[in-house]
Amino acid sequence: MEKVKLEIIGLSYSQTQSGAYALVLSELNGKRRLPIIIGGFEAQAIAIELENMVPSRPLTHDLFKSFADAYKIKLKEVIIYNLKEGIFFSQLICEQDGKEIEIDARTSDAIALAVRFKCDVFTYESILKSAGIQINPEDEEGNLGAPIPSEDTKPISEEKKGDSLSKLTVKELEQKLDGAVENENYELASKIRDEINKRTS
Repeated sequence: MEKVKLEIIGLSYSQTQSGAYALVLSELNGKRRLPIIIGGFEAQAIAIELENMVPSRPLTHDLFKSFADAYKIKLKEVIIYNLKEGIFFSQLICEQDGKEIEIDARTSDAIALAVRFKCDVFTYESILKSAGIQINPEDEEGNLGAPIPSEDTKPISEEKKGDSLSKLTVKELEQKLDGAVENENYELASKIRDEINKRTS
């Protein structure tokens, strides 16, 4: 299967799930985005490393890296290899003494480790094709680098949002998807995409 290299382009507070964050990955030199909803702890672990901050005591992912370094285990790459019922599955491709080892991991943990080991993150073309969101070139100068909104932002009820999408036609959903992508609301776009896929599959 064809692998596609990804890079982190955004991390923002979730508007629909309290305490959750949207991690946005982009294909390298491409226009597709892969939004993934992750927990607050993992978002913090990724953000700290991206900002080159040093916590007073090692976080769990820092401990894992120290442990791996001590036993000469190298993290070669991370692969997001499956998407099942809205959940991404990842593997850590490690190497020790010339032997390659594959370790199953949550995608959020895998990305937090990838930024520490400075290794590449990949997914397969089939996953990007089904879960990726296409971006128009004129929409690229958006606010992905903007500060994460404060946690006192009122989250929209997950149930309410799901209900509102279920009442729309596929054509209306496609129009709403275009609007969400244009506004770079990747979390909403991923929910709309899932609703369209559910109806058309």
